[in-house]
Amino acid sequence: MMNRRPLIAGNWKMNGLSTGGLALATGIAAKRKAAPDVPCDLLICPPFTLISDVAKAVAGSGIAVGGQDCHAKVSGAHTGDIAAEMLKDVGCSHVIVGHSERRTDHGETDAIVKAKAGAALAAGLAAVICIGETLAQREAGETFAVNRAQLAGSLPDGATAANVVIAYEPVWAIGTGRVATPDQAQEVHAVIRAALQERLGAAEAGAMRILYGGSMKPDNARELLGLPDVDGGLIGGASLKVEDFWAIASASA
Repeated sequence: MMNRRPLIAGNWKMNGLSTGGLALATGIAAKRKAAPDVPCDLLICPPFTLISDVAKAVAGSGIAVGGQDCHAKVSGAHTGDIAAEMLKDVGCSHVIVGHSERRTDHGETDAIVKAKAGAALAAGLAAVICIGETLAQREAGETFAVNRAQLAGSLPDGATAANVVIAYEPVWAIGTGRVATPDQAQEVHAVIRAALQERLGAAEAGAMRILYGGSMKPDNARELLGLPDVDGGLIGGASLKVEDFWAIASASA
């Protein structure tokens, strides 16, 4: 894994009210403080309503906080949207862009994702850029082409290993309980890294973290995290339970 430190990122999605959300954040922070030597970075991405309070709850624990989306514009008449600078203002260091649920439910294109990622970088946030194929695309033999195309269209100018994380999320494995086999995950991650090398050069590609984001759980985390080009996980359902999320983080050792 060269010098790439694993990143375990929790995407809470549209889950959590104030009491439960704070309890979850506090529980994860307590685990981190009790085991500071676990060799991974931790990131939690709560819904917008909880970001400020969660950031305060995990302050001093070494856990980073991120948003689940941002707008491409700095400000303006965009009712219901959140600017990257607003996320930064309430304690975020990261933001997820291009999640498959945003691409599917909101019709986000690669160009939109690229613009959002660029806005994140301009605001001083790290962008977690999501790419991945559907089941139909995989069965049609289009997996590599789809991921290369999404990466090329979504990666903003100025992307480096310091300000961008790529998350490969096979759409067919999100929330379904289905998981890519280790061989399937590794081969796609390797294709992504090769595409990054063509775009950014060997040094940046070798240092950029590529997360796996398809139903990673405590019982499969160690095998997935042990793959050469898997540098962490973008965790959905398992990030909503302290013990499950921590078990995945511990599996990075």
